Parts: sequence; structure tokens; C-alpha cells
Amino acid sequence: MAQRTVLIVLFEDVQSLDVTGPMEVFTGAGHFARAVGDEYRVRTASLDGGPVRSSSRLTLVPDFSLAEAPGPHTLLVPGGSGTRHPDPALIAWLREHGPRAERLVSVCTGAELLAEAGLLDGRRATTHWAYCESLARRHPKVTVEPDPIYVRDGNVATSAGVTAGIDLSLALVEEDLGREAALTVARHLVVFLRRPGNQAQFSAQLSAQTARREPLREVQHWITEHPGEDLSVDALAARARLSPRHFARAFQAETGTTPGRYVERVRVEHARRLLEDTADGVEEISRACGYGTPEAMRRAFLKSLGTAPAEYRRRFHPAS
Repeated sequence: MAQRTVLIVLFEDVQSLDVTGPMEVFTGAGHFARAVGDEYRVRTASLDGGPVRSSSRLTLVPDFSLAEAPGPHTLLVPGGSGTRHPDPALIAWLREHGPRAERLVSVCTGAELLAEAGLLDGRRATTHWAYCESLARRHPKVTVEPDPIYVRDGNVATSAGVTAGIDLSLALVEEDLGREAALTVARHLVVFLRRPGNQAQFSAQLSAQTARREPLREVQHWITEHPGEDLSVDALAARARLSPRHFARAFQAETGTTPGRYVERVRVEHARRLLEDTADGVEEISRACGYGTPEAMRRAFLKSLGTAPAEYRRRFHPAS
């Protein structure tokens, strides 16, 4: 029977969900794997083998000290406030043992620990959206991608905050054991299997600030609910009862983005949902999302996602 050890590193003020989310995925997959002649062994380890307190004050008791831990197939480093001032001994251990793992994984700000150990140099990576800027500033040799929920670069995989660690873990189970195993675990945990790695960490509505003034806030909501309507600056300004120039200036000042960029993100996001969740044709979706023509939607997808709508559907529609 093939055996893959998943070793999860524990430290003081770790984010408990960064630990337990992937642990539940791999443990659940282990039950499935045994039936097909494979197995996951999920283990935890802290520096000295002693219990640690999570950032929510939950006590976690490891299986081993890091010195005693078996060499893992997958080494997983969670995040949490404890990554801000890590123990130098932990960084030294990661620097020595990280390259020996067949697969190196981080969740949330666990990427900070990998970067501190030099394990992300020359690689693409992501982390929780709130810490992408500081990761890029502190580690200029790392190419930080702030949008995706997880990034794969060779045998190194990094993910955004908390639930993104579950998405990445499911993707790794699918890679190891096939789609049926990953789908079985996802159903058991009542989560989506097919949330793709290049999905944005948050929606267009959350990526922009909410406008303070009521007319602008109402326009934001109206854009989201009516992506197929005329969303030109003139039309939106009329809805806000402002001049086009005043509206554009006020919208950017209060939301941090231009009306055009906000509309573009809302339309791409809506089109992605329709491609993933419906059987509607590309032409019908392009009209419903305000593109007018499939070619206009294709250009928007290539610009935002680097892939055409038909290819996006092929990869992420469940029936594909």
C-alpha cells in the first residue's frame, strides 16, 4: 500500500482553521484511499513536541517534535499571528527540511514562513489578500500574486486565507487520488470541489470599498444586480443624479476604483458564474452580462483571466 505522510507544522498563535481544514480533507481522503490501495497519514509536529495555543486560544497537541517527525511527502505550513515574529529555530528547520519534502504547501500567512526560509525565492506565490503587499515588500525575490485563492509553482503550493487551504487541499487530493476521491471528501465536508485556484480571493463588491454616500452606494448595488444593462458613465451618473464628470471623480474617490474597472470586474465575475453553473451558450451569456458579442466577452476574459470563455467552461463546469 502506497503511503503519503502529510506533516502539519504547529507553532504558538497558529490559525486553528489553517490546521484543521486541510487536516479534515487529508484525513477524509485517507479513509477513501485505503479502499483503493493508497493511504494518507496526517501528522502534526511542533518545535519541542509540546502543546501550542492557537490564535483563538485553542490548545493543539502535536504527535511529535519536529526533530522526531517522519520525513513527509507533503509538508504543510499554516498561518496565523504567530508568523509575525517566528522562532528562528522554526525557520532554520524549514530551511533545512522544506526542500526534502516532495510537496511544500502553505496556508494563509504560512507563506511568510516559507519566504523567510528562502523556500519561495524565484517562485510565484500568494497569501491572504491583506498581507500580499507586505510579503512582496519583505521578500522581493518572490513573485506575489494577490488575486488567486491558491498558486501552484512546481512542487510548491501557497494559498490565501483559511478556507482557501481547504480548496488547495482538495485540489491536491484530486491530483493524488482522482476526482472521485476529492468529490467524496468535498461532499462530506459540504464544500465546493471545483473552486478553481485562479478564482479571485474576494468578489468585485468586496474588492472595492463601499461608497459612503447613498446615491453612489445604490449605484454599486445596481451594477451588481444588472450587469447586462447600459453601465456607461453617463447612464450611471444619471442614476446617481450627478454630472458624469462629478460622478466619475466621486466614485473613484469613495470606492478606490474607476466606474469602468468596477463594471468590468462585475461583468467578468457574473459571466464566470454562468459558465460554471449553467448550460447557457457563450453568446447568450455575453448578452446577459452586457458584452453584446461573444468576441467582446472573449477579450475581457483574456485580459482578466488569461483564458477564453470556452476554455474556462471546459475546465470548471462540472459536466465538462
